[in-house]
Amino acid sequence: MQKTTAPNNELERVTMQRVAWRLLPFLLLLYIISWLDRVNVGFAKLQMNDDLGFSETIYGIGAGIFFVGYGLCEVPSNLLLVRFGARAWIARIMITWGIISIGMMFVEGIYSFYIMRFLLGVAEAGFLPGIIYYLSQWFPREHRAKAVSWFMIGIPLSLVFGAPLSGWLMQHMDEVMGLHGWQWMFLVEGVPAVILGFVVLGFLTETPAEARWLSAEQRSWLTKHIETEHQEAHARHGVNLRAALTHPTVWLLAIVMFCCQTGSYGLTFWVPTIVNGLSGYSEVEVGLFSAVPYIAAALGMLLVGWNSDRTGERFLHVALPSLLGALGFIAVGYMHVPALAMLALCVAAVGDYSTRGPFWALPGKFLVGSAAAGAIALINSMGALGGAIGPSTVGWLRDQSGGFLGPMLMLSGVLVAGAILTMRLRHSPMLRD
Repeated sequence: MQKTTAPNNELERVTMQRVAWRLLPFLLLLYIISWLDRVNVGFAKLQMNDDLGFSETIYGIGAGIFFVGYGLCEVPSNLLLVRFGARAWIARIMITWGIISIGMMFVEGIYSFYIMRFLLGVAEAGFLPGIIYYLSQWFPREHRAKAVSWFMIGIPLSLVFGAPLSGWLMQHMDEVMGLHGWQWMFLVEGVPAVILGFVVLGFLTETPAEARWLSAEQRSWLTKHIETEHQEAHARHGVNLRAALTHPTVWLLAIVMFCCQTGSYGLTFWVPTIVNGLSGYSEVEVGLFSAVPYIAAALGMLLVGWNSDRTGERFLHVALPSLLGALGFIAVGYMHVPALAMLALCVAAVGDYSTRGPFWALPGKFLVGSAAAGAIALINSMGALGGAIGPSTVGWLRDQSGGFLGPMLMLSGVLVAGAILTMRLRHSPMLRD
């Protein structure tokens, strides 16, 4: 690509600033709602397990089975997004997952719990890879890690805001109108997804060429820049959909994402339980303290994503945070002093979540079009498998040992493996600049 002149640099700066302010806050809001609806079962557990007679293993399986449905439907969902357009398909995803999330309030036993969690995963499948694909149509390669990091801070922010809200609803709405607090939580937190699903139809713009909120010059520059990148990637690598789904680099990326997601979901679904065991606080207090690691994680994600784009380096920006997260998990297992355990949770959260922006900048180096959509969905499907294995294994190990040391050591080992495999990715010719 030719070196840009000073006027083009200014055009790029103004255009990307406009695109970022238009799209990222809204997409961030959608992801906050998405993540909260998939993980708020971790807060519901504080009451629901006793109300419904669930063991730690039953809860862990139910938390993880979401990702079975999610993983099975990721690739077809993302291919349908390419066919029908991001705006319509993302709206469909949000409306259906919101309805099913509300339906979680009617769970009465083990099988209804498993079925509803599975269906929630089916409904939400394709949302994250769909947004990653959508961002690749709007943000050039040199802006992508920062953009993905801004979007994906929805993960920790969903718990920064959602944890106190969930705790308040469960404590203060318990037995109101004959409903348990956890039932009110599912109802109140599921409604925004349905409403925002309809907002998506009117707010999202499909492609830069259709963006009337950009000037003609800005639309032309961004459209040509993105098209040039895609043409270069296709000319350099020529990977079609079938090749992408079987390519060794795609599968190695998928395994790395499996490791990262095993760690993050293994943590997220159990943070309220860990905090409750350390403190014995009320639901509201547990919610407030559970938000602390995710405040740290949000700051870490932005810093790592910014530095990755600034330097152009991706691999160390995934591997080193993974190792940091591994150390945090080990410390969580050994710490019993509440303040030190909270610090360890912060380190684990910062390390694991900070990998996301740099990681998701990698597939766009060699994949475009339907190949990118399918491969991103496949990679995220493996991440979903980690979401199924992480929480359920933590629950099983905790039932066996009665504590969190074994589970945390397991999660630490998985993150170390992810760091090692990330450095192996540096040797892939597909990912060389």
